[in-house]
Amino acid sequence: MQEVVVEGPEVDIVEKIKKVRSKDENIVRIVEEMKKAGVKELQGNEWQIEGELVLKEGKVYVPKDEELRTEVIWLHHDVPAVGHGGK
Repeated sequence: MQEVVVEGPEVDIVEKIKKVRSKDENIVRIVEEMKKAGVKELQGNEWQIEGELVLKEGKVYVPKDEELRTEVIWLHHDVPAVGHGGK
């Protein structure tokens, strides 16, 4: 399993994800199930806990909060390694 490294402006995003996640009943239930069972993976690897993040299918799960999801998109949109530079 790959370790998730969070740095720079993403630290703030992780904090926001954790706050919003506590309002997402489905994620709260999934995390509680995983903690109760003492596992870090659930439903055939579909859900995982990696550090303080919840992953769905190997990607950081961002709760269904329009403002937060927009912020995540903007944060990564114009990064040269992943974005298209606005062109």
